[in-house]
Amino acid sequence: MIVMGIGRFAYTPILPYLQDAVRLTDVMAGYLASANYLGYLLGAFLAGISQWKKGKTFYLRFYLVINILTTIAMGLTDLYLLWFFFRFISGLTSGLVFVLASSIILDILALTKQSLWSGMFYSGVGMGIFITGLIVPVLEHYFSWRGAWSGLGILSIFIGVFTFLWLKENSSDKIKYPSSIMPCPKASHKQRILPWLIASYGCEGMGYSVSGTFLVALVQDIPSLSHIPSLSWVFVGIAAIPSCMLWAWVAKKYSNLIALQIAFFTQIVGVILPVIFFNFYGALIGALLFGATFMGITTLAVSEGRRIAPHQSSKVIGYLTCVYGIGQMIGPSIAGILIAKSGNYHSSLLFAASVLVFGMLFLGIVQIKNKKLERMKNNALCKH
Repeated sequence: MIVMGIGRFAYTPILPYLQDAVRLTDVMAGYLASANYLGYLLGAFLAGISQWKKGKTFYLRFYLVINILTTIAMGLTDLYLLWFFFRFISGLTSGLVFVLASSIILDILALTKQSLWSGMFYSGVGMGIFITGLIVPVLEHYFSWRGAWSGLGILSIFIGVFTFLWLKENSSDKIKYPSSIMPCPKASHKQRILPWLIASYGCEGMGYSVSGTFLVALVQDIPSLSHIPSLSWVFVGIAAIPSCMLWAWVAKKYSNLIALQIAFFTQIVGVILPVIFFNFYGALIGALLFGATFMGITTLAVSEGRRIAPHQSSKVIGYLTCVYGIGQMIGPSIAGILIAKSGNYHSSLLFAASVLVFGMLFLGIVQIKNKKLERMKNNALCKH
């Protein structure tokens, strides 16, 4: 809720107010978002290679505090250079906390065979988005855009208390993996699938980040929603809260890969709907579809990556998040330039949808290679 729903995504509903108050251009808005995503990229990379000698929980809490301070600091200045710095540090700590928290939670859920509960864990992102969509307009009305940032930071402090009181970790040294998820001799063959999954997830990072940055600003141009553009962000949050649990259920019934294909297609529809129907219904239905998929895709991709290499969960999650971060860093910058040149948001959304199509193609390659491995495995079993 804090590092993702608020620390990262509060920028989206606050952006229109920033643009009105300090004349922030779409290009500058894209660069600010990219600074955050660059930090996220580096944070994920560091999380994947670090040893965490004092324990993951210690470092998670430390970076959580820094993340909250950067949210508060955004409201204390109007200097672009400081904004870039704060958004970068916010992204850095978001990436670190996301990987650390995911690693702690997914390992324990796998050991207790309760992986479906991962959906509840990831729903925190949707809860944070829902909260920001509701209270940012109120905070801005009474305290301006500065108060919106500071108010969200103060709220984060209260929520963060629970992390300090309740979050505990089983030492990774003590974790004994069941034989069903121990590395096997054929793991190297299985891990050849991983680069294609990572490439697909990178496309998701690039494609989703466009809507994740400019959705509320786009909605502000729709006459019927211009007085309350953050309503679209509330819809994103409402759909995101149960989305991970929904996609976990779909994955359990079919498979992670099939669920990912469905989620990608649904997100593409959500991204291009406001282009086809630039009105109240197109914007809000598109927001619902976007909210229902972007965190679900994260849950599914991370779960699939962990299935491929269960004994290296932190590294795999770090690699996935790292490439996702590269996509996020590139997406808003390109989108900001496209918006500035075209004078509207349509070109940026079409760009995002095209990238997501490539993500589906990479997933198709994963599915083909996965079927070949399954046939090899079956043939080996028959010989034995």
